[in-house]
Amino acid sequence: MGFFDSDIVQQEAKQLFEDYQSLMQLGGSYGKFDRDGKVLYIERMEEMMDRYRIFMKRFELSDDFMARMTVEQLQTQLGQFGMTPQQMFDNMNRTLERMKQEVESNPFG
Repeated sequence: MGFFDSDIVQQEAKQLFEDYQSLMQLGGSYGKFDRDGKVLYIERMEEMMDRYRIFMKRFELSDDFMARMTVEQLQTQLGQFGMTPQQMFDNMNRTLERMKQEVESNPFG
C-alpha cells in the first residue's frame, strides 16, 4: 500500500489543510482580537505547525515514491524563494514568538 493510500494519511492531510485555511482566514482579524483571543490564536497556530512538522517528517521517512516526490516538490518550491523546509518552520516559529512577545508586552489587547 502506498503512503497516500492510507486513510489515516488522507484524513490527516485533509484536516491539516482545513485547519490551516481556517486559521489563515481567522488571522485576517487578528488585530481586532482581545488579548485572550490573540493568545488562543497563537496557541492554535503552534499546534497546527507541530502537526504539520510531524506530517512532513512522515513523508521524509517514508520509502514510498510519491511521498518522496512530495518532499522534493516542497523543497523545490521553497528553494525558489531561497528557503528550505526547516527555514520555513524556523521563520514561522520566529513570527509566532514575536506575536507572543507583543501580546505579553501589551496586557490590555
